[in-house]
Amino acid sequence: IYGLTGGTGSGKTEAARRFATHGIPIIDADAIGHEVIAPGGAAEQAVIEAFGPHIVTDGAIDRAKLGAQVFRNDEARKKLNSIVHPAIGMAIAMRCAALAEQSEHVIIDAALIAENGKKEDYLSGLILVLCPDNLRVERLVAHRGIDEAEARRRIAAQTPPEKKLALADWVIDNSGGIDTLH
Repeated sequence: IYGLTGGTGSGKTEAARRFATHGIPIIDADAIGHEVIAPGGAAEQAVIEAFGPHIVTDGAIDRAKLGAQVFRNDEARKKLNSIVHPAIGMAIAMRCAALAEQSEHVIIDAALIAENGKKEDYLSGLILVLCPDNLRVERLVAHRGIDEAEARRRIAAQTPPEKKLALADWVIDNSGGIDTLH
């Protein structure tokens, strides 16, 4: 089991897609995060109770409304993480176990791997995707449709990827285009 990490806008997901083209199964922690707060998801009710019914639109948690709260407030982000991370971790463990019978290698695509300054014990290795913050901002604005100030807030809310350099077994420099990444 390998971890693939990098800050928002670094190109981590594109790197994961490239690994997938080589037949390596990818577990997308962001997608699982969406699942656990979706209607009927393992963390849905707890998130609504913690942040209020105003985050619900058309019967589902509105991630934009929730994001507006948690990316502006460290305590709110910590509260959200304390609710959703256990559910995400359980789902990842179940998927790793299921994939172990089918594949020799699995990659977990997750920005929050090695957040506490150490590599998780279950990882055989850590892959870190890096690129300059200004390029990350450009990518977030262009591909996610958020404004520059919000992009910078989201980047600032994460552990600087460079702090994970000493933990990484492999580093992918993604300061070029997609062909360079591949």
